Order: sequence, then C-alpha cells, then structure tokens
Amino acid sequence: MLETGDPRVVRTWSRAARTGGRRVGFVPTMGFLHEGHLRLVDVAHSHANAVAMSIFVNPLQFGPTEDFARYLRDIPRDRTMALERGVECLFVPEGKDIYRREAVVRVSPGSLAGHLCGPFRPGHFEGVLTVVAKLFHIVEPDVAVFGRKDAQQAALVRRMVADLDFPVEIVVVPTVREADGLALSSRNAGLSADERRSALALSRGLDAAHEAFRRGERDGTAIVNAVAGVVRKEPAANVEYIEAVDPETLGPVAAVSEATLVALAVRVGKTRLIDNVILGQGLAGDERLGERG
Repeated sequence: MLETGDPRVVRTWSRAARTGGRRVGFVPTMGFLHEGHLRLVDVAHSHANAVAMSIFVNPLQFGPTEDFARYLRDIPRDRTMALERGVECLFVPEGKDIYRREAVVRVSPGSLAGHLCGPFRPGHFEGVLTVVAKLFHIVEPDVAVFGRKDAQQAALVRRMVADLDFPVEIVVVPTVREADGLALSSRNAGLSADERRSALALSRGLDAAHEAFRRGERDGTAIVNAVAGVVRKEPAANVEYIEAVDPETLGPVAAVSEATLVALAVRVGKTRLIDNVILGQGLAGDERLGERG
C-alpha cells in the first residue's frame, strides 16, 4: 500500500492507474476508522479496481467552539485497517499539505446548508465542500463513496459535483449500525456506557417514525412528533433538531412519502450524534453488523 501526505504523489498514482486502464475509487474520511468506513471501501471496490482513501481532519469544517483538537486520531490503527481492506493508496496529509496558504476562495453550499445541521454549524458545509473539492482535484477519482449517515453532506457533495461539472460518480451507501441499532460513528468512542444506552433513543425514535408511516401516517409534523416522543423521554438526550425533509432540497415537507428523509441531531453528554432514515425503508434499509453475506 502506498502511503503519503504529498498531493503530487497521490495524483501521480491515480493518473498511472487510469493510464493503465484501471478505474479509481476514492473514500474520503477523517480517520479513526470503523466498520462503516470499511464498508465504503468494500463498495468502492465494487465500482473500481484501484481504491484510495484519505485521512484528514479538516479544520475548515470545525467552528470555534467545536472539537477539532479533541477529534479522535489513530493513524497506525487506521493504516492497518485500510491495508487489510485492500486500500491501495492511503493519503494522510497534514494541514499544510492541503492548505498551503490561507484559503480565500471557498465553495459555497448555498440553500442546502440552510436546513438540518447547517443552522447549528455555521460555516461547516462550506468547509466540507471546499476540502472535498480539493481532494477530488488531488485524487482525480472516477467514483467517490460516501455514507448515508451523513445524509446532508452526501446531498451537498452530489449537488456540487452536478453544478460544477466534476467528472466523478458519487455513490451513497446505507448506514451501518450495531446490532442494537446504534449508527456507527467515530464519535461513539466518546460515549460512556450510560451515554451509549441513552444514544439508542435516536434509532428507536427513527423506528417509531417508520412504524407511524407504515400504519398510514402521512403528516410531516406527526412523523416528527413520533420521533420526538421517543427521544425526549431520554433525560440525557438533548435534541438540536428533528426534521422530515425532501432528500434533494433538504427542505421540510408537510406531507411525507416513501422517499422522505427523517433526520435528527442530538447531544448525549458532550457528544453530538446525527442519524437518519429514509421513511419508506426505515432501519431495515440500513446494514447491521453481522448481517453481511
């Protein structure tokens, strides 16, 4: 496995792979890998025959009161996991490799950042799109793979690629969950045992929304209330938002359908967790650990 922090080396590797007739897949991450990240690698292998992964904790997407310094990092562990899953090129840059001078020009997310996490994390998605654009220019992938747990991020990346004519296919992979329903996240490592039990309220709330939809409920407010009725019973769970939105515009919907995205952000202790489901699929549309064939 090639490992480098030099963008020029990554670009050379990618161009050589493509010149040799190979299709390049790419999985961008912030590291502290878990099975959800590795599932993205598996899917990248199914769409390409040369897979690159980046590990970069992007300072542009963290606000002044957020946890950039505390974000978990373990490159030796990540290196082993990436190698075992067949990553061929591991790009591990430092800040100076990505931002060689102060970033003046950035990618604006537009109206899609006005919903869900956007109002609670001003500047976050501008930072996300700016670094993803830079990574796409460095790696030059044919296909890039993202997880649906970060549904707003995936929607914004898809829109950026379409609006700015990036020559890359975007694939979004269902959320990977623990057997008890908790969505995999690097941030889960910051939960105490009691907080982890409290965090299960997120998936239980989303399941309640799916059940209400399955029984015939189509009112958006009622669907949101079904989630809230479960999550707010958990004293340790502090809700930032619960919304039922259009999966393309991310705007709230008065009447829901099978395609409606139900998403929430909740703080459990000091840890901010996000989760979502596609209403017509519910948690069954996601993957549970131990269910892979």
